[in-house]
Amino acid sequence: MFKVRLEKFEGPLDLLLELIEDQKLDISRLNLAKVADDYLEFIRANEGIDLENLAEFVTIASKIILIKSQSILPTIEITPEEEKEIVDLENQLREYQRFKSAAEKIREMREKKNHSFSRDYLLGVSAIFSPPKNVNIFDLKKAFLKVISEIILPEKLPEESVRAIITLEEKIEELQNTLQKKVETSFRELSDSAKDKIEVIVAFLAMLEMVKQRIIDVEQSEIFEEIRILKPQIRT
Repeated sequence: MFKVRLEKFEGPLDLLLELIEDQKLDISRLNLAKVADDYLEFIRANEGIDLENLAEFVTIASKIILIKSQSILPTIEITPEEEKEIVDLENQLREYQRFKSAAEKIREMREKKNHSFSRDYLLGVSAIFSPPKNVNIFDLKKAFLKVISEIILPEKLPEESVRAIITLEEKIEELQNTLQKKVETSFRELSDSAKDKIEVIVAFLAMLEMVKQRIIDVEQSEIFEEIRILKPQIRT
């Protein structure tokens, strides 16, 4: 028997949509950036996510981290592929919202114990079926094979596409170790050792998190000038 499932957090899109709807936000790039922290916190705190679904959660997480980073650093450059991924995420979320709304309506209909529904616009229309003349089993087989041949098989992703990246906690620890050795550093020094753009973003988020927790102070004389990172007690 067909069953409608509306359990919370069945997948990453369900979680993301729930966070957006809880804050009564529209699905937009700006609002995706607003719920990024809550989404990441859920993944970090929830150890019960099925390993088969974890990759999907991480994939969505990487996209909303990119969206949040772009909202914090408007001048950051993203590739056309990354821009397409962001647009695709917005479209997927809107489409999922429509499906979830439809599922809710179907659930309500089933609870009313109605198991058949009429199509009033077809009342009075007589059913007509006119198969082609001389059609046989071989014609049907040929048509069926044609349909099968046009189905696009899913592409298997190569294993080497998965790569390890530095975590936010590791970058915070790295910055703390640096400030234990000297009283001041800069964001440029912090990001010089970065291997790619993602690690630069993680370094910037680590710096913001440490400012939020009052572990460090930062100074910047003018816009786009060097960001100095200091221990709180020597701030000038």
